[in-house]
Amino acid sequence: MRLNQPSNQIKLTNVSIVRLKKGGKRFEIACYKNKIQEWRNGVETDIDDVLQVNNVFVNVSKGEVARTEDLKKAFGKANTDAIVREILQHGEVQVGEKEREHELSTLWREIATLVSEKCVDPQTERPIPVGMIEKAMHEAGFSVKAGKNAKAQVSECIRLIQTNSKLPIQRARMRVKLTIPLANIDAVREKVLQSADRVEEDITGATDWEITLLIDPSQFRVLNELLQQHTEGKGRLETLTFANVASTSTATA
Repeated sequence: MRLNQPSNQIKLTNVSIVRLKKGGKRFEIACYKNKIQEWRNGVETDIDDVLQVNNVFVNVSKGEVARTEDLKKAFGKANTDAIVREILQHGEVQVGEKEREHELSTLWREIATLVSEKCVDPQTERPIPVGMIEKAMHEAGFSVKAGKNAKAQVSECIRLIQTNSKLPIQRARMRVKLTIPLANIDAVREKVLQSADRVEEDITGATDWEITLLIDPSQFRVLNELLQQHTEGKGRLETLTFANVASTSTATA
């Protein structure tokens, strides 16, 4: 069939294949690299800028186009545009070995960089270089998960370094300031103090209680919810800085 011939003749370059198995058969589409995730995230809305060829294949590499009867049987329709969109949204992205190695290497470095930004040496309270973090990741047996972004893997990486490596490390403490009306102090004081690693300043004024704390970043949400629940919107929580940044930094609110 003449319409299918170009698929066998076009040399696809910079291609990413998205595959979906349905009705016992495999269907593929040919996309431009880096465009698939942009489409799924809603960044790219023009499907013509995502697809290299607006067609459904059995095998992109061989240029084998899917038969209409197979599409109808598997998808219940023969509308190529609708089927392409379904594969694009729900299919599995096929990654070559070299590309996979590059992606994992990049992801590894991103995770190490994020850990370096979020953590300090507990003795010096200074940042730990990325190279030392990477060495500790190897020592701890950390493995990158290709299906998760770097940010989602940071907590697990820190936990493994703390338990399975020789590198002393802890999360950088946040320096925060709370301003709470005197009328609400009794409802929140105990929990505020419990959340603190260290109280740096504690001032009771004529109308408000102001307290500056060093906290684990995980406590920020706890404090924020505490103020929302007990101060009727009148309490204020400000982030001043991280403890591994020079202590002379001023509030950025």
